[in-house]
Amino acid sequence: MVLKIINATEAKTGTNIIIEGVPCMVRKIDISKTGKHGSSKCRIEAIGIINGQKKIIATPGHERFEVPMVEKRKAQVLSILGEGKASIMDLENFETIEIFCPDEEVRNSLEEGGNVEYWNIEGEKIIKRKL
Repeated sequence: MVLKIINATEAKTGTNIIIEGVPCMVRKIDISKTGKHGSSKCRIEAIGIINGQKKIIATPGHERFEVPMVEKRKAQVLSILGEGKASIMDLENFETIEIFCPDEEVRNSLEEGGNVEYWNIEGEKIIKRKL
């Protein structure tokens, strides 16, 4: 579910937007002034929230971007599985989820019985940090 839609010139550093169907966080944005016969241009550098892939796009200032719904929740680690996955239990509704942890530093610090923060981004869930 999309939270809202913004123009390219409204995006700031740290804003989450969807670029080519991938939820990304804006790292840097350069906005040129409007010309005599043209519109402003935006150069956006963003990094994928889930996969960490860097994206650089140039777009008109009136281009519209979707802002993804990011739900931040707390959970307890039940067990650590191989291949960067862990089994966690949500602390609010006690749902058990098998989830991926993309950040290697966080993955190495996980321990059974410890608490983590996980994000639900447009239906895809990842472990973001250890609490």
